[in-house]
Amino acid sequence: MAGLFDKQAEQYAQLRPKYPKEWFSMLASLTPEHKVAWDAGTGSGQAALSVAEHYDQVIATDVSAAQLKHAGRHPKVRYLHTPISTSEDELVTMLGGDDSIDFIVAACAVHWFDLPFFYSVANRVLKKPHGIIAVWTYNYSIRNLEKMMTKVLEVVKPYNDPRVQYGLDGYKKLPFPFESFGFGSEGNPMELDMEVDMTLDELIGSLKAGSTIVKAKEQGLDLLSDEILEEMRREWGDSTIGSRKLVFLAYMLVGRPKSN
Repeated sequence: MAGLFDKQAEQYAQLRPKYPKEWFSMLASLTPEHKVAWDAGTGSGQAALSVAEHYDQVIATDVSAAQLKHAGRHPKVRYLHTPISTSEDELVTMLGGDDSIDFIVAACAVHWFDLPFFYSVANRVLKKPHGIIAVWTYNYSIRNLEKMMTKVLEVVKPYNDPRVQYGLDGYKKLPFPFESFGFGSEGNPMELDMEVDMTLDELIGSLKAGSTIVKAKEQGLDLLSDEILEEMRREWGDSTIGSRKLVFLAYMLVGRPKSN
């Protein structure tokens, strides 16, 4: 994940769709204590800021120093740069030690991780038996813009990093070695609608900030060509200025450490 979002860090922070507040309320209700949470792969800090409404302290980590530079600030959120050279023991110590975390979240990030490494750390730092971990993703299969987004996804697909496929598959193939308790399970994620008010320009900006399109652009390939943008404008409708309520498809897995 290191370096994938560095160059577009500012745009990424400004244009990413916002996660529904009710997700965080629901997840916070699942932990008996609300002392410390960890936002892994925090990026622009979007999830961390919402988690901070429910927990006393949020430790938000990322391998990208550029992303953290543009992350939103909050008195309860402590951002930590964790380069890929960080060892498991070092990361556990940075997070407060074994059995120290009430809630872990990885929002649209876990598919970029070294999964065995991350899950080992998560199992160590989660409080037993009631600490929880939640991971989610969304993709650009937007319910009310299906034709338009199918075209965009087809154009982008050949250039995707293989790890992106986890998200395109709705985390159905994502390893998730935790005990399920009714909020999605390995191979069977919970499906959610994520409603976002966006203008067409904001949607295009969000797409352009994505790692696949940025990497292709660096290689001289403009995946969002004038032709595709014109098709998007036609399907969007007569008014390309005002915002619309878009319904992104999202997928979530929630679990606890497995009993020994």
